[in-house]
This record gives sequence, structure tokens and C-alpha cells, in this order.
Amino acid sequence: MKLLIVGGVAGGASAAARARRLSEDAEIIVFERGPDVSFANCGLPYYVGGEIAQREKLLVTTPERLRARFKLDVRTRSSVEAIDRAAKKVRVRDLATGREYNETYDKLILAPGAAPLRPPIPGIDLPGIFTLRNLQDVDRIKERVDAGVRRAVVVGAGFIGLELVENFVRRGVATTVVELQDQVLPPLDKEMTTPILETLRKHGVSVLLEQSAEAIEAATDGLVVRVKSGERLPADLVILGIGVRPENRLAVEAGLEVGPRGGIRVNEQMQTADPDVYAVGDAVEVRDFVSGDATQVPLAGPANRQGRLAADHIFGRPAKFRGTQGTAVVGVFELTAAATGASEKALRRAQRPFRKAYVHPANHAGYYPGAEPMTIKILFHPETGKLLGAQAVGGAGVDKRIDVLAVALQAGMTVFDLEEMELCYAPQYGSAKDPINMAGFVAAGLLRGDHPQVDVEAVSASEESKRPLLLDVRTPQEFAAGNIPGAVNIPVDDLRARLEELPRDREIAVYCQVGQRGYLATRILRQRGYAASNIGGGYKTYLLFRGPQAL
Repeated sequence: MKLLIVGGVAGGASAAARARRLSEDAEIIVFERGPDVSFANCGLPYYVGGEIAQREKLLVTTPERLRARFKLDVRTRSSVEAIDRAAKKVRVRDLATGREYNETYDKLILAPGAAPLRPPIPGIDLPGIFTLRNLQDVDRIKERVDAGVRRAVVVGAGFIGLELVENFVRRGVATTVVELQDQVLPPLDKEMTTPILETLRKHGVSVLLEQSAEAIEAATDGLVVRVKSGERLPADLVILGIGVRPENRLAVEAGLEVGPRGGIRVNEQMQTADPDVYAVGDAVEVRDFVSGDATQVPLAGPANRQGRLAADHIFGRPAKFRGTQGTAVVGVFELTAAATGASEKALRRAQRPFRKAYVHPANHAGYYPGAEPMTIKILFHPETGKLLGAQAVGGAGVDKRIDVLAVALQAGMTVFDLEEMELCYAPQYGSAKDPINMAGFVAAGLLRGDHPQVDVEAVSASEESKRPLLLDVRTPQEFAAGNIPGAVNIPVDDLRARLEELPRDREIAVYCQVGQRGYLATRILRQRGYAASNIGGGYKTYLLFRGPQAL
């Protein structure tokens, strides 16, 4: 068996190591266009900020280590220029010497990755404009920052963009973010990103939403980014973080099928239309685990699994990629945001039925010092309760809860299963009723009809004449500190004695701070014959929809 692998980093390097573990006799050649065959690209922003102090820590492994430990023929600075599928060979160019040669194969794995997008705007090729893909990119960016860059503009508020923003601020660089969407972190639902936007601004980051870079101009003291509004942003450094495109040229020129967004099409065994040619990683189109639709998710975890799986299939082992659910996490200063599965906006685009629930727990028992708040949003099927997606934002413990929900989603669990989950508990780690359980209680109670729920955005958007009576059941002090306009205040502890103040011929939307007292009030009212529903997630969810100025 002669196996050629085009590209290293996550998918290609994983495939090569797995292939060697499965066969000592196979001839395995890895071609990598750059000088580094496997590096931690997710750690690059933290090297700029100094959190990772030593560059060598970013090297997952070296060509020398792969040759010695795995007996791999690793050829760096080697660009595969073409694939001849009929002859089962590739043409390779040695970038150091310019020499070209052919290499035959029995099986071929494509792991070329994805390249950062560079929009075709005036000035895009001026010095001082960078993307971040590899160690050479990070070296150039860090060199600029080390030399005393004072102002940076980051175009794009996605995961990598915000990680760079945090690290620029850590280095004392005044930073502006330009984002085309009306929110940061576009993969998440907008209200879940409100705390992230607030913390960015709290740390001095200027965030321009619903704006795009129209042109970049040279100035006497650096660069100027002109945005859609006409505003001109001075900068010493510009980072483009607006997304990536699959590196699919080899596949396209070889006649392999690609999807509408350019992802190389593969089956569940990671085979392309040619059964002897596999493709893995950021360049491929895969199946969305929730919707079943074709999608592209450039994440290291799926890329590693795909590389391993392709090697398994090549060497005769049963292998099947189940699809990706897009589980991701990002830290932005003191906050963490994470998600798995479908977002609400994705479900709406697909016109799929769903319900949602919000909870606002602490990461561990409130009586133990240091408890940090979080918000969890879960999306589930309105009849079966099957989990469809989840998002969380807050302090410590966010990643842990999304990991649990990612496993639950992968296992096809329902919100009723979340109620019954037995998770570890000690006061410094969690609560006897874990946030996962609490999300399950709320969602399952909704489906059982224990507390009919209305969404706060629906109440806020409805015409005043059609709006239900808003009943705030918090204390007078809480009500005075802020409330939903038009609400009346009857504390839940006084509710039974003041029922006559409420109309029986009108819908009542009840809310408290996070939903628990609202739930109790809803139960009291419905058992007394009132048409009452609880506003999901309470006043705290209302503030998320209002935006950072409300928090």
C-alpha cells in the first residue's frame, strides 16, 4: 500500500499517524506546502498576546519526530500541483528548488484545509494587512505588535477575530472591530452574544456592527480603513477575519465533485467521487448532525476525527463519520461563549419546528464563594423534546455544560433525559440540581403543560392592544430597579391575597428575574382559573434582547 497525504496540520497529520499504527508496511508520504507539518493554529492568537510565551509550544510535532517515531516520509515545502486520477499519480513541486516530479499512489488523502478570505476591495494588498492561518502569519503579526503597534482594526467578529482582539488589548493595542452582521459571534443567536458585546466595550474595544470595510488606504502614519458608513478608521495593523474558503483547486481540477460553497463532497467514509481519493478537514462538505443537510464546519476536532476515520477505512476497518454538530467554544476576556447543534436562526431558516428554554444559573452552589453566573439556552423539538441545539455564555463552567449537552445531542437525548442526568456535585463544582437539570426541568415542564411559556421577544413585539397583561412578581425593590414597560407589580408572596386585582378575561404574561418565581406564579394563577403563561427566562432574558445598554 502506497498512501499519499496532501496537507498536514489536523486532518492530514492525524491520518498519517493513524495509518502507520495500522500498517508497518505501508509507504506513507505526507506533502506539506509550508515548513511546519503540524502546529496548533487555535493557539496562534495567544502567542501574539504573550499568553503562550514560547513559539515552539505551538508545534504539535515536527517533521523529524514524524520520521523517527512513525517512519513517515514527510516532505515540507512541497506543493502538490495536480492529480492524475487515471494514472493514479500526483505532480509535486519542491518549493525550495523548483524541481517538479511525479509520485504514484494506491490511495490519496486530500487535507488542504481552508484559506482566509480576502475581499476584493481597494487597498487589500497594502502592507500591514494580514490574515491568520499559520505560524508565518503569526510571526508577521507578532513582529508588528512587538514593534509598538498602537492601533488595530479587526474585520470580522468571529471566533478567531475576537481571540485576536483580546490579545491585542492585552498588549495595549487600541482595537476596533468591524462586523457585517448585527451581532458579534454570528454562529450564535444574537441575544446570547449581548454579554460578549458588553464586555468588549467594557475593555475599551470599539465595535462597529452592520458595517463592512469598503476600502483600505495608505496614510502617512499607517493605514485608514473606510467602512460602509463613511467613517475612516486609522490603523497601524489590519486583520481580516471574515471567514475561510475551502482549498479545493486540486479537487476541482481533478474532476472531483464540490458543493455550492466549494466544499469537497465526500461520503460517510470520507471518500470523494473517486473511491481511491479521500478528503478530510476544513476543505470538505459534511453532513450536519441535526438537520442532515450538507454543511462546512472548519473545526479542529472534526478534522482530526475525519483523518483517523479515513485511515481506518483505507486499511479495511469499519468507519463512518456521523456528521458534525459544530460544537465550539471561545473565551473573550472574562467570559466564555459556547454552542453545539442548531441555533434558533438556523432552525428558523430551515423552517423546522422547535421550542426553546433559557436558564440563568450559577456555575456552582451559590453559598460557596466565587459562584459565577451563566445563561444557557436550549432548543428542542416541540413534541418529542429531542435536543436540537444549545448555547451558553457566562463565566466558569460554560464549557462543561455545553460539553454535556453536546453528548446529549449526539446520543439523541430529550429534555426529559436532562431532568434525570446524574452529574457530579460538590459545592465548589456544581449544584445538587445542576444547570443541565434546571434546563431540563424548564423545558420538560413546558412540554408537559405545567407552565405554558411565552417568549419575551414575542411579547415585546406584539401590538399594545393585543399584548397580554404583564405581571412582574418580583419584589418592589427589584421592580423599581428596572422592569418591562407596562408591567404591574405583585410580588409572588402576595399573589394569593391579591388575585382579585387581576382580570380573568385577559391573557397574563408573568415574569420574575430568571423564571423560577414566574413559574410558581403561573402555577398559582392557572389553578385559580387565570389564563397565565410564564415569560421564558424572565427579566434577565428580556435584558439580553434589549442589548448591552440594558445590562
